[in-house]
Amino acid sequence: MAEHHPLRGKVRLHHCAPGIRGAAVASIRHGLMSLAMAACLSMPLHAQSTSFNGTVALSSQLVDRGQAITGDTPILQGAASWTFPTEDTASQTLPSGWSLGLSGSTEVRSPSRLVEALVQASRYWSLSSDWQMQVSLLYYRYPGSNGSSRTFDRAEAGVNWSYRDVLTFGLSAIHVIGAKTQQPRGAADINLHWPLTRHFSLSAGAGITQSLTAPYSPYHHVYTDSYTDHTGSARANHYSYGHAGLLWNSGPWQMELDRIVAAPETQQQWANLDTSSWVATISWSF
Repeated sequence: MAEHHPLRGKVRLHHCAPGIRGAAVASIRHGLMSLAMAACLSMPLHAQSTSFNGTVALSSQLVDRGQAITGDTPILQGAASWTFPTEDTASQTLPSGWSLGLSGSTEVRSPSRLVEALVQASRYWSLSSDWQMQVSLLYYRYPGSNGSSRTFDRAEAGVNWSYRDVLTFGLSAIHVIGAKTQQPRGAADINLHWPLTRHFSLSAGAGITQSLTAPYSPYHHVYTDSYTDHTGSARANHYSYGHAGLLWNSGPWQMELDRIVAAPETQQQWANLDTSSWVATISWSF
């Protein structure tokens, strides 16, 4: 993904999101794992050599591509990922590039109710000593969605390119489950993690996406089925977003503070959920 915020099963390292090694955990998305998954890969797996990574985090709000998924309230998140090995002709165990990840998010004040869950399968390749590429399939589930903050479940296919764990660019094709219009949506994101000192880095990102739902109409208090307002004028069916902030990292601990910027069109999507200007996250990986 790209921009900010749900914690994704961390394959390489931040946006936690399984993504290319070193992309960025995007501020951290998803609460304690109460999600079960069975998956099968058409390749020889060696359970004893499977690599496991996990992250738990506390964030001030859950934000996804500039849109608030929750209100301005503390969010507890958890993510886990498994990477699978293979063997070469010399019977040496080598990384296969395949990984599975899952994550979940819950409000601290309502820990028994998930607000977002994610399952991801991905494959990455090393293109050179500096460049990596990753292809991912993701499924997002929003158990806490309601009429006042309409969030649809969705499936995504994405491809990302990463340069030295510093710069990541990604493209996504999105299928919104349950939306009135079923045409796929698209999104593009770019993220930068620039080292400043031993423990501090600059974190910045920007993106553009087609809207996942038709705009919310404040005049009729409903989600419309077209991109026109009450005067008949056309509304944009896409919006831009971004973030910039400072990241501190020491061993398994990481803290990040980001200034969130989102186009006004995001309010046409989620009605009364406002995105906070600042989002803070503290996380611990194991």
